[in-house]
Amino acid sequence: METFNIPATPLLMKEFLRQMGGTAVIDGGLATELELHGADLNDPLWSAKCLLTSPHLIRSVHLDYLEAGADIIITASYQATIQGFEAKGFSREQSENLLKKSVDIALEARRMYYERCSKSSSGGTGDGRILKNRPILVAASVGSYGAYLADGSEYSGCYGEAMTVNALKEFHRRRVQVLAEAGPDIIAFETVPNKIEAQAFAELLDEEHIKIPAWLTFNSKDGVNVVSGDSLLQCASIAESCKQVVAVGINCTPPRFIHDLILAIKKVTTKPIVIYPNSGERYDADRKEWVVSSFSL
Repeated sequence: METFNIPATPLLMKEFLRQMGGTAVIDGGLATELELHGADLNDPLWSAKCLLTSPHLIRSVHLDYLEAGADIIITASYQATIQGFEAKGFSREQSENLLKKSVDIALEARRMYYERCSKSSSGGTGDGRILKNRPILVAASVGSYGAYLADGSEYSGCYGEAMTVNALKEFHRRRVQVLAEAGPDIIAFETVPNKIEAQAFAELLDEEHIKIPAWLTFNSKDGVNVVSGDSLLQCASIAESCKQVVAVGINCTPPRFIHDLILAIKKVTTKPIVIYPNSGERYDADRKEWVVSSFSL
């Protein structure tokens, strides 16, 4: 089986994209697919609940996405935090092991996929599955502080005046260390809703000498700023200035805003652009569900 040599350095994303011909496909929504597989995610841990109850479903979803053609799979750690697991009664050691488990599952899915590829000579199957031996990245997801709160604040960026960059660094510090040590190819800081959390992530990467490259993706509800109202250009500039950040972009944002947001980001960064929007629905924090927007397209 072919070995893909992609350096775990600030050159990772550009080298990966070079090998992929210029573009790569990220997987889709994890929680949606887990629910289709029968998982009950009505829990503050959301998709991370399956790390406790049904890790085999997470692996199955990763494999489904790889067989659908995804080149990057994102771990089930978006809402997985040490603080969140400890609130469920787990020890610090158990909580850290669950974080590591999210990466292990994705790495195992990639190994299984490559094994399936080695047994296939056609690059696919009769049922439409893609079995193509190609570079695949495992991205360890780090959701925002608001995701841990499970109150919808990752879609508003409103953490209160008392929240600071230093407090956010301390909240995320050990989580980032554990995920990096677990051996993913890249860390995905996702749904970053405000400037102070972007700054916290950038400083953490530097302070902890994290060896794994990272990307930062922000969310927007107006197509101009991030959801807190902070300037997208300022947020993207923070990502641009951090050596370990190898790509910057937008996630969990209505598709109708994406084109203009890409153009805005390109004004302040030379790094590859990461884009994975949502369906255009709006999150209702009171009902804890996504609702159809009258402007969903």
